[in-house]
Amino acid sequence: MIALMSRILSISGKYKKNIYLAFVFSFFKSMLAKMPVFLAFLCFEAFYNQTMHSQMCLWMGIGLIACVLLQTLCQNLSDRLQSASGYQIFADMRMALGKHLRHMPMGYFTEGNIGKISSVLSTDMVFIEENCMTTIANMMNYLFSQIIMIIFMCYLNVWLGLTSVIMAGIVILVAKKMERDSFYHSDIRQEQSENLTEAVLDHIEGIGIIKTYNLLGEKSAELSNNFVKSCQTSIDFEESAAPWQKRLNILYGLSYVIILALALYLNAQKMMTVPYLIGVILFVFDLFGPLKAFYGDSARLTVMNSCLNRIEDIFKQEELENNGQKHIPAEPNEKEVEFSHVHFGYGKQEVLHDISFRLKPNQMLALVGASGSGKSTIANLLTRFWDLKSGCIKIRGVDIREIPLAELMDHMSMVFQRVYLFQDTIYHNIAMARPDASKEEVIEAAKKARCYDFIMALPEGFDTIVGEGGASLSGGEKQRISIARCILKDTPLIILDEATASVDADNESYIQEAINELVKGKTLIVIAHRLNTIQSADQILVIDQGRIAESGTHQMLMTQNGIYRQFVSLRERQQPLNLKEA
Repeated sequence: MIALMSRILSISGKYKKNIYLAFVFSFFKSMLAKMPVFLAFLCFEAFYNQTMHSQMCLWMGIGLIACVLLQTLCQNLSDRLQSASGYQIFADMRMALGKHLRHMPMGYFTEGNIGKISSVLSTDMVFIEENCMTTIANMMNYLFSQIIMIIFMCYLNVWLGLTSVIMAGIVILVAKKMERDSFYHSDIRQEQSENLTEAVLDHIEGIGIIKTYNLLGEKSAELSNNFVKSCQTSIDFEESAAPWQKRLNILYGLSYVIILALALYLNAQKMMTVPYLIGVILFVFDLFGPLKAFYGDSARLTVMNSCLNRIEDIFKQEELENNGQKHIPAEPNEKEVEFSHVHFGYGKQEVLHDISFRLKPNQMLALVGASGSGKSTIANLLTRFWDLKSGCIKIRGVDIREIPLAELMDHMSMVFQRVYLFQDTIYHNIAMARPDASKEEVIEAAKKARCYDFIMALPEGFDTIVGEGGASLSGGEKQRISIARCILKDTPLIILDEATASVDADNESYIQEAINELVKGKTLIVIAHRLNTIQSADQILVIDQGRIAESGTHQMLMTQNGIYRQFVSLRERQQPLNLKEA
């Protein structure tokens, strides 16, 4: 338990001094809390020895009042020093976690960790920040109180003190076994909390599909089962501690009996006076009170331990290296983008094999291939969403790993197939591309992206709040707003990831016009299935199972009886492409 408290204190950073100072006042508060009993013992001893007088009564009264006032003062100072520390510590930790996540490879977010991150932020951190300072303060108070009680027992009689130490040691040994059990069940409890969070997120995100395919019963049952499991793991956690608490309560009772019996024996042997025997009686039933309270609260500490393990597990995940000191040349050269013998894999499974190509400034490169062939992975490596396994990727002759990530991101823009808009105004969703842009520049970008007219038709125009993810807009409208972002950002390199793949014909014409505005004078990498998008490309790469199967212009590739020609033939007949069959 001491190690656990030390672990929590180790994350307190600049607030550690306040917490340690609070412990000092907590110690004095604990000592002052026991002083009235000690004064009662002195009074009884004086009465018994017939040495009590009026002046002593006065001093005893003043002492009691002083104890109460000083105890109140120490409690106040202790609370002031640590009351907000838990919230401040975890406010800083959330900022640190946000910074850490910003530098994580995108693969971490696609490996089923979203539920874990959500659970850590919404459950683990909240639990610790709401409980840690109060729990630690109480625990330290209990420890100080227990030490003071045992010292007083030693003052009354050394044999009583030694017996108290032995019984406290036995209690601690039993409690250690209880702790091990609690650690095990607290880990299960927090893991199920993560499973529940993931199940809720999955259910909410997929509610449209669930309703469409009439899976409400099946998927709702899955979610309900997670609620039931969460309830059961919480019950199991409490039930695991109950038998141990019973054993500890028996030990406390047995300890009181042994100490009382020993005190009576010492008194009978004339080794302890009556006042000291009364002192034992006054103290004995409160002797292990602090230890009892300490282990009564220990369950919360074990949960905190599990929470800290989960938080630290995220912080231990490796970030993308961002030590680059080189800068992208201001002027383009003959090699705007260059892939040289690039290999990449998710874990041990390699998905890109020896990818090499060059792209000159203001040229258009089209990536063609079946779903899962590796097209988007190539684009993601260029943006350093992941780091390649081997080989080299350069922009204007500079290895992207030697360029600061912020500068790399400032050099390129991406239009994704699935657009995400934040729950904010349309204006801010566009302006986020360049926060220092003027209002006129934002409006001009919207006009070039062919979204000005539909924005002005909305009730609040540019000040209209879009729902989370852009739920209040159509897919084509969201896509045009995302293009407006890129136009406003105005970067030399543009990546279009199947930007028109999932929109209707009416919106496609608007989006194509917006894209034409976007790519003027830019170097362009396009991932597309539509022929009219790729026919004008300066270079086409056909990606098949992570390799470049064919490369060249549309006219060159059509002269070959290869995958691309079959792809065009299938597209002209509006048939789906299957590269494995090709």
